[in-house]
Amino acid sequence: MKNSIVFAIAFSLTGIFASAQNFEKQAPVGFDQIKQNIPHGKIDSIQYPSKTVGTVRKALIYTPPGFNKNKKYPVLYLLHGIGGDEKEWYKNGTPQIIIDNLYSEGKLTPMIVVLPNGRAMKDDRATGNIMAKDKVEAFATFEKDLLNDLIPFVEKKFPVKKDRENRALAGLSMGGIYTLHTGVQNSDMFSSLGVFSSGWILPSLQEVADSEYKFMNDNKEKINSNIKNFWISMGGKEDIAYKNCQVMMKKLDELGIKYSYSEYPGGHTWSVWRNNLYNFAQLLFKDSK
Repeated sequence: MKNSIVFAIAFSLTGIFASAQNFEKQAPVGFDQIKQNIPHGKIDSIQYPSKTVGTVRKALIYTPPGFNKNKKYPVLYLLHGIGGDEKEWYKNGTPQIIIDNLYSEGKLTPMIVVLPNGRAMKDDRATGNIMAKDKVEAFATFEKDLLNDLIPFVEKKFPVKKDRENRALAGLSMGGIYTLHTGVQNSDMFSSLGVFSSGWILPSLQEVADSEYKFMNDNKEKINSNIKNFWISMGGKEDIAYKNCQVMMKKLDELGIKYSYSEYPGGHTWSVWRNNLYNFAQLLFKDSK
């Protein structure tokens, strides 16, 4: 399965496919702009031991306004694209600002947000040729790092809820591929999946497709029961992952996998992904207690 995901990364972000779709409403003006007169959460850098990689790795973690160590919170793990690292969302997607603003409007369940580095290798910086073989393979290794190292560390060091209902996974582009793969393969771990500007694989990689979709077909009742929010979004027909997404959703329909789909104009860009986060985050943990 690891090799399947490596091939999926290498080929999944190509091609444009035109199709008429209705655009969902945009987030309101100023949703991603800092407001001085509201409570703010906090972003910290954390380090965790990774047995998977054999080193100490870094991630960023957001704790909400009014964070209380005596209270337990649900967690969203938010994954970056192929050219980024744990700081990519923070620098370009400003989740801390979007979430602060949503809290101030009473639209969000208080949650912790973890921003990992999906390049699970000892030299995990986003430098040089990001499509080099070892760097692409490191993305495939990340699933094990996430499940066996990062999540247990967060659940040991922070006051978080440790059940499926209180974990969500989302990502953009490459991070969307891993949200798809890790989420459906481990639906007992996550209750919500957010797939931003990503599709599984191109039709030409039929062997890879068969492997992924066979698992989904064999486990569709479990997936449909466990994943409460399977949320897929594209940046319109100009999004480079658009064709893959259409192929994938057609197959999901054939398999009977439940999901929701939205489009926001703007292509494969941060303006789209910030809008995705604004809308997806409001769906999360509504029944969290």
